[in-house]
Amino acid sequence: MVITVSQALRTNPKGFTNLTAAVDAAVKASGLHDGICQVFCPHTTAAVTMNENSDPDVRHDLMLGLETAFPDQPAFTHAEGNAAAHLKASVIGPSVSLPFRDGKLLLGVWQAIYFCEFDGPRNRRYLITLIGD
Repeated sequence: MVITVSQALRTNPKGFTNLTAAVDAAVKASGLHDGICQVFCPHTTAAVTMNENSDPDVRHDLMLGLETAFPDQPAFTHAEGNAAAHLKASVIGPSVSLPFRDGKLLLGVWQAIYFCEFDGPRNRRYLITLIGD
């Protein structure tokens, strides 16, 4: 069986929003026991990733690293002025896939799922697709 759920999200100008509880709730609500969960971002200046959920400095350092690697450049020719956001989103990627068993996500002890905003604030959405039985 395949189930897809769309979730709305209001983001900050830049940063990471923890989606783990919402994704876990979708898995539980689906009634599926075992399978694969994909979380997908249908935007070109935002992304989805998995990373540490315990120390907020990790998220700070991740954003700092991305800002250092892809700063806003006057030489960018993209007319909307958000070329750096497109680059960051391309590097992080639009989705993560992870297994679930007995209706529960199989995350590592320190892992969480994050929506990454690089060009906010905006009204965003993300899709949770569950494939399983």
